[in-house]
Amino acid sequence: MPGTAPWWRSAVIYQVYIRSFADGNGDGIGDIAGIRSRLPYLRSLGVDALWINPWYKSPQADHGYDVADYRAIDPLFGTVAEAEQLIEEAHRNGIRIIPDMVPNHTSDRHVWFQAALAAAPGSPERDRYVFRPGRGPDGALPPNDWVSSFGGPAWTRLPDGEWYLHLFAPQQPDLNWQHPEVRAEFESILRFWFARGVDGFRIDVAHGLIKHPELPDLPPRPAGVGRRSRHLDHPHWDRDEVHDIYRAWRKVADEFPGDRCFVAEAWADTPERLAAYVRPDGLHTAFNFDFLMASWDPKDLRTVIDDSLAMLGAVGAPATWVLSNHDVMRHASRYGRRSARRWVANERYEPEGPLDLALGTRRARAAALLMLALPGGAYVYQGEELGLPEVEDLPDSVLQDPVWERSGHTDRGRDGCRVPIPWSGRSAPYGFSPEDASAAPWLPQPADWATRTVEAQTGDETSMLELYRSALRRRREHPALGDGTLTWLDTPAGVLAFRRDPGFTCVVNLSTEPYPLPDHTAILLSSGPVENGRLGPDQAAWLAV
Repeated sequence: MPGTAPWWRSAVIYQVYIRSFADGNGDGIGDIAGIRSRLPYLRSLGVDALWINPWYKSPQADHGYDVADYRAIDPLFGTVAEAEQLIEEAHRNGIRIIPDMVPNHTSDRHVWFQAALAAAPGSPERDRYVFRPGRGPDGALPPNDWVSSFGGPAWTRLPDGEWYLHLFAPQQPDLNWQHPEVRAEFESILRFWFARGVDGFRIDVAHGLIKHPELPDLPPRPAGVGRRSRHLDHPHWDRDEVHDIYRAWRKVADEFPGDRCFVAEAWADTPERLAAYVRPDGLHTAFNFDFLMASWDPKDLRTVIDDSLAMLGAVGAPATWVLSNHDVMRHASRYGRRSARRWVANERYEPEGPLDLALGTRRARAAALLMLALPGGAYVYQGEELGLPEVEDLPDSVLQDPVWERSGHTDRGRDGCRVPIPWSGRSAPYGFSPEDASAAPWLPQPADWATRTVEAQTGDETSMLELYRSALRRRREHPALGDGTLTWLDTPAGVLAFRRDPGFTCVVNLSTEPYPLPDHTAILLSSGPVENGRLGPDQAAWLAV
């Protein structure tokens, strides 16, 4: 990888869902102390940076995505001083820190929203948010027909008759990003954390900040078109004016040394729309959700890869690749269905058929080698390196995702991919909490996870953990990997193969029959055993050529 290129063009970034990563104080919830204690593990894994889900002061109505104070750490997780210690220690271990930034909405406990509640309709305090009178003779109907991403209406009425907008939970009122005070405040927040050494930010709901000024009803939705489609000129998703905000943020990042960066959580209907977020004067990178949503199908995967590289390359931005995160079913379970269909954007993923975890694990191993061989950067969600499946049998009584309540108990939400990860031992809490912990983990861990712990997998060359360690080490060492280009090789249907120069080929067999490997000088790494020079079904290999 070129020594002069910014680090983020090739980085492998590890996502820390803080409350489920490691519990340092024994209260059953992960924290900054837990992250600090696991820095040696993260260094040995070989990641370049940590993306940490929100750690700010919050009532935790949506597990931190409802921020009450952007300049304070929630006591559940620690203090600002501890965050500064983590940043310093991570840097000493060669690891950068990228916290979440949540700009679309605040908590309803934020001082601004509390002031808005105390003020009258039409006041300057309410103008920082999206307040409107209702419709109908007595204003008893919401201002429009917008719906919350968590289910139900996107509006809540106050006793004085006005309604406020919340595209997520009612405890998450949307900010008015047309207001100059809102823009100035967030630029100040960015500087606050950049001055404390963070290396960038992941931007939550980056596509949602700007709303149509007239707040029109949602347009009709043609069959097969996602809720956020640009074909419908959506009134609150992916509007062109949002890029003015990020041009200003880019200038803030450029004030600080060390290649500070942003990554956008931006849902866009086409690669062209996504590329608009990462133009040279905008954000640096954006999550590639098309890759995450692709089915286990060679044609689908190749189309996503080609479209992503072409559109992002046209604006000089690197691609990023991701298989799982805290909002979607873990990919070992998605791939563990025979139909493993493509996930439709912005729809709840409903798995089809019974889970074949052996199949899902085999495909997950191959997918990891595919992802880490592609040009650009990659994201690893905590626990995917352990091969963790989705926990699909959590009792109803323990579910905490607001989606569960907002949907009237019809959508179980995202708790299944957020179960605390296992570190050691034969039973829960598997080293997640100290031995003298005062509380059980905030979500229960499966009884059969003893073989999936870091301790159990370390040193086992057949384990998922050692596959990731080997892949990340070779990715760091091999001059062909990281940022750059690829060249597809001719293969039969069901097989993907590409060359990266100098001297590297990746082959992925998505067919049902063994595939003879192309000419090579050595097998650098494979997701499963290679017998008689043939790569088995649902397997991948890295070759020296």
